[in-house]
Amino acid sequence: MPIPLDLNRMSDDMTRSDNIAPLQISKMPEIVIPPDLLPSDGRFASGPSKVRPQAVESLAQVASTYMGTSHRKDGVRSVVANLRFGLRELFALPDDYEVVLGNGGATFFWDIAVTSLIERRSQHLSFGEFSSKFANSVSLAAKVFTWLETPQIIRSDPGTYPNPVVDTEVDFYALTQNETSTGVAMPIERPENIRQSIIAVDATSAAGGLRIDPTQFDVYYFSPQKCFGSDGGLWVAILSPLALERVERIASGDFSTARWIPPSLDLKLALDNSRQEQTYNTPALATLFLMADQVSWMNEQGGLSWAVSRCDKSASILYGWADQSPYATPFVVKPEERSHVVATIDFDPSIDAAQVAKVLRKNGILDTEPYRKLGRNQLRIAMFPAIEPDDIKQVCSCIDYVVQALSSKPYRR
Repeated sequence: MPIPLDLNRMSDDMTRSDNIAPLQISKMPEIVIPPDLLPSDGRFASGPSKVRPQAVESLAQVASTYMGTSHRKDGVRSVVANLRFGLRELFALPDDYEVVLGNGGATFFWDIAVTSLIERRSQHLSFGEFSSKFANSVSLAAKVFTWLETPQIIRSDPGTYPNPVVDTEVDFYALTQNETSTGVAMPIERPENIRQSIIAVDATSAAGGLRIDPTQFDVYYFSPQKCFGSDGGLWVAILSPLALERVERIASGDFSTARWIPPSLDLKLALDNSRQEQTYNTPALATLFLMADQVSWMNEQGGLSWAVSRCDKSASILYGWADQSPYATPFVVKPEERSHVVATIDFDPSIDAAQVAKVLRKNGILDTEPYRKLGRNQLRIAMFPAIEPDDIKQVCSCIDYVVQALSSKPYRR
């Protein structure tokens, strides 16, 4: 028989005890940001990111015939086809490059790289949470899988990035175009004197918002929940002819590459299904639709050059504000290394950035907190294509208002 709960007694016990002092809770000042300072949309998360309301409305219009239907029938396969075609157009891909997709997200693709792309040895540039996770994952895999050798890992401090080092023993170079945790972006250029080695780029938060030349990579993989304004749960990879040849050869299981590949990690199986405009196993249909809608929207507006220019404008506003601020400073020191899709802004020690973020959240400005493991007194603000540059300008004004309110100084426009 359940024991009845005495909520009054519980509340009383939680606030006093013979042996424990009452819990002291500091109350945050009630700060209300004037409506004319607020952005039109308060979503500034670095992922999952802002989903355009128009895309949600489009999904609602087709939900009764699209949601809850087979992913191997025309209704869903046409969305996959539109997505693959739209990405080809967005990135101006050469005819012999292919767009492949599957379930699991970009993090899942790291395991696919282990089984289906790395032949013997990889090299990893590690300069933040996500680039280091891939490197560590392969290091652990090398202790288990006999075909893998211990990877090379080239590190640099958060807020910077290292450069690859050409090595004839390396057949897979793992680069990260945008380190989401720190707000560092690196240029993607194929190192000289590399012919048969794969250049693989983690573009999770970069694809669709930063410039890229397809001839400079062999694998360019990403997720829908950043620049592509959708939910997570998918990975997308663009493969060059060199990468396609590697996938086919490893899957063939000849003596030099023989290995067991689970079906969910088999890039050849994902490739074969993608060519049929479907995924190997059932995808999240809403995620597919929202991503395809976002890609179509970007192409209609002017393609990648338009999307990148929009992010450039937002970055100019945000970093320009931080450079002029008496209390805020861009975390990434070198302007040319600052991301134009995810900005990290350090605060003077006299200002509690966490409290600023809490006040912003209470006023409907969401997810400006820093990456938790970086452990800095800062805010992190996304500038993806779906985010209006004018809203970036407004959020800067809101931060100024909150900081002045917390310091009991009158706000000056």
